[in-house]
Parts: sequence; C-alpha cells; structure tokens
Amino acid sequence: MTDISTGSGHGPSENTPAKLGYSPVADIPHRPRVADTDPKAARRAERQVASMFMLSMLFVVLFIVAYIAIDKSATVYVPVFGAVGAMNIALGFTMGVAIFLIGAGAIQWAKKLMPDVEVVQQRHDLVSPTEATKEAAANYERGKEESGFARFKIIRRTLIGAMVLFPIPLVVMLRDLWISPPGNPSPSELLTTTLWEDGTRVVTDATYLPIRPEDIPVGGLVSAAPADLPEVQEAEHDLNARGKAAIILVRMDPAEIVSQQGDGWDYQGILAYSKICTHVGCPIALYEQRTHHLLCPCHQSTFDLSDSGNVIFGPAARRMPQLPIGVDAEGFIVAKAPFAEPVGPSFWERG
Repeated sequence: MTDISTGSGHGPSENTPAKLGYSPVADIPHRPRVADTDPKAARRAERQVASMFMLSMLFVVLFIVAYIAIDKSATVYVPVFGAVGAMNIALGFTMGVAIFLIGAGAIQWAKKLMPDVEVVQQRHDLVSPTEATKEAAANYERGKEESGFARFKIIRRTLIGAMVLFPIPLVVMLRDLWISPPGNPSPSELLTTTLWEDGTRVVTDATYLPIRPEDIPVGGLVSAAPADLPEVQEAEHDLNARGKAAIILVRMDPAEIVSQQGDGWDYQGILAYSKICTHVGCPIALYEQRTHHLLCPCHQSTFDLSDSGNVIFGPAARRMPQLPIGVDAEGFIVAKAPFAEPVGPSFWERG
C-alpha cells in the first residue's frame, strides 16, 4: 500500500488505511487517485462539489421566480404531448435540476474526496454484542472523518445551504392546494364542467361509433365518450376533456336497480357512470356482473353501480358520479343532462 499522506489538509491524505483502523484487501492493489496525491486536484474537486451545491440553490430561486412570474394560462406546444403549461415546464425543469445537482455533488464528493480503499467486513452474529454502542459511536466518528464533512468547510456550508433551500419549492406549491382566488373557478366547478350536456350522443371510446341500447347485453360494459371529443382534443391539444368526460355504460336487469342518483336516469337498465375513480383518479373498468360491483385496480375502492354508485369498500370517500341518459330520435344513446356533481378525485377543495 502506497503511503499517500501529504499533510496538506485536502483530499484523503489524512485518511490512510492505517489511520482509519482497518486493513486493505491484500490481493487488490490500491491505485491512488489524482486527488489523493495532488493537493491542487483535491481543492479543485472541492470547488466542483461546492459549485454544484451552489447551483442547486440558484435553481431553487429560479423555481420561485418562475412560479411568481409566469402566467398560469401560458402554454407552449410540445410534440406528442400537445399544449403544456409553460409554468409546469419551468417548475419541473428548475426543481429537477436542483435535485440532480445535489445528487451529482454528493457523488462527485464521494468519488474524488472520500477514501478510496478496499476493505473486508467480517461476518458476525446477528445479536449485537455488549460493546455495540461503543462500536457504533466509533464507526460514526470514523465515518465523519472519512467523509471530510468537518474538514471541507466550503462543501459543508454549501450542502447545508442547498438542503435548507430545497424544501422551499414544496412549500410554495402548497399554495395551489388552497382555496381558489376570487374570480377563478373552484376545483369543484372545473371538475363538474365536462363535454356532456343535454343531447350529447354517447359513442364508444375506441372507435367513436354511436351506441344503441340493443348493442349492450345484460351484464355488458362499454367504455364510452361524448361524440364531440375528437374535435375538442384536436383543437385543445391536450387530454383534459377526455379525463373528465370518460364514462362507462353497464346494463343490468331494471328490477335489480336499487337506487339512482336521479329519478329515471337509466334507460331500460342501462346506467352511465364516470370512469374516473373518486379516490385519486384512476380509470376503472373492472365490473362484476353478478354483484354489480365496480372495482378500482389502483387501491381497491369498490362501488355498487346498482345502488347509486355508492362506495362499499376501500379508501374512496365519494360515490361514482352518474350521468342521466336516454335515446334520441334515431334510437342512439344520448346524455339527458350534464353531470350533477364533480367527477374525478375527491381531495380537492369543493367549497
């Protein structure tokens, strides 16, 4: 083992295996890094790590600036995804870079400045010996010495600064969970407003073909959407309309319908419900014909579609919204009114 002690106070020069109290693996030669033998290289690595932590702090500040300065209605067009909020892109980029720089700085610190030796850890019984407390304390002190946390002051200070600023974006984003400002629609209003209205024709979600009552057998389920969904998606370049308007049609014996969310909202035993779970918004299409239960695959919330879509099991706190349906003059299934309550997850403020 080469003695790499330089007494410079930088790099692992003070952390030779003998001083750290362990033996190297005998058959693996140790090759010192540049930072182990060159104090200038060690100081350069130290500055690199500190720079990453400082840049992380800068991007946290940029996150806050973007949150305040960018109009929430501003959008940019992204291929494949369509129109995306400019604020969302800016917040995601700045926060992602801030996290990356903390991780990259820690990796650079470990690769360039922490000890780079091979050691053997002997197996021992799972039961801790009586000296375990003293041994753990000694290991802690050795780890602190190896990491250089106490010795590299600039790294320590910039890391602490980066970690102190890092939670700020999370606190700033909590503002969006507060009550909507005056004049802006509340989450309840946004989630109640969908493409469904009186006379909107119901079509299959995959082929956008209109549906007749005789197309759905007893016990059958069809994923459906409003007929004007393709045009709206093409015009708006996003999936917001689809997320709110997706429904399922199920058919059961009318005698088995216990209750509905409105008088006569079915058509000959055909019921229409939102397809979006009221827990956290997962799409649902797992229907059990015998029990008329609808199961969410994400967290196992279960709804009884024969009894107003009420929750019978799981974490969902609200029933599945029902859409009143009928048929038009041509015999195709249509909506008779919009949804009467918000669709989708229920964790939003609905006041």
